[in-house]
Amino acid sequence: MPNSLKILIADDHEIVREGLRTILERQPGWVVCGEAGTGRQALAEAIRLRPDVVLMDISMPELNGLDATPLILEKIPTAKVLILSAHDSERLVRQMLASGARGYMLKSDAGRDLTAAVQAVAAGRLFFTASVSNVVLGDYQQRSVAPADIPNQATSTLSPRERQVLQLLAEGQTNKEIAHQIGTSVKTIENQRSKIMTKLNLRSLTDLVRYAIQNEMIPASIPKAPS
Repeated sequence: MPNSLKILIADDHEIVREGLRTILERQPGWVVCGEAGTGRQALAEAIRLRPDVVLMDISMPELNGLDATPLILEKIPTAKVLILSAHDSERLVRQMLASGARGYMLKSDAGRDLTAAVQAVAAGRLFFTASVSNVVLGDYQQRSVAPADIPNQATSTLSPRERQVLQLLAEGQTNKEIAHQIGTSVKTIENQRSKIMTKLNLRSLTDLVRYAIQNEMIPASIPKAPS
């Protein structure tokens, strides 16, 4: 691992970013080169700054961490992504591996494990917070498959664009707002919304919001109810 590291912090809470920055910049040669408060901003900043390591919160507005990660790695294959989460979940660890990220750490463990986690992923090793089930790690090692081969459960049936539309719907944006943001027609968004509901066997937008929260695509507290 090089003596110097450029690190990008992506989290939608400023106080969390400040805490992570304080821990990271205690290490000689480590520099927090940028911060991002949304998934889209994280992608843009990663492309602009080309960090060695990206600390990526799972639940962020506009584009969640698990979906932003492969987009970042596509643009910057040398980057290493460490996923941050408030929840200990085998399912999320599997999704993390499928996204191409190299580590999964609970935010509550940051004070103790952050430095070791960054060192590990920067050196090309996997890192998991201590409380992650050994069953997940054992299964991964026994199968000896590439991260992209690990299934992403129900959400894997959605295309990247459908995942983006799902998140924006769950955040409370209207079909018109989503169409404008993505650069397509309202009719296209309506069709994608219908396909999403069918693929995931959801009956209402309330079900969709619940699904997005359970899969950490959005935080449990969202700005407004979808219409």
